[in-house]
Amino acid sequence: MHVGERLRPLIDADAILCSDSAAVYAHFAKAEGITHRPVNPSQKRRVDGPFHIQNVNAYDSRLKSWMIRFHGVATKYLTHYLGWRRLLERYKTQLNPLICLREALGRAAMQQLTQT
Repeated sequence: MHVGERLRPLIDADAILCSDSAAVYAHFAKAEGITHRPVNPSQKRRVDGPFHIQNVNAYDSRLKSWMIRFHGVATKYLTHYLGWRRLLERYKTQLNPLICLREALGRAAMQQLTQT
């Protein structure tokens, strides 16, 4: 699947796409009519005023450090690993079996109902 197909439903028309200087993002922004602010890390430029790519770089680093223990994953299971990682990122030290069950059932936001 092309990156544009993944990004299109996630980005509003008034969004500003901040990315590295890869051509695919510039083409996507132009095709979608949105503002693109490339930040070129190869020129030691990771921040341009309020525009930066540090959050995604930090996440990428944490993800790679975590995934290295698996010695590679099959592409068909990649979404499972990414979901597992999102769970760990979201709940950090509060993760417990009940939260895992709620997430698996798609009921993460629901709270237990009790009668008084």
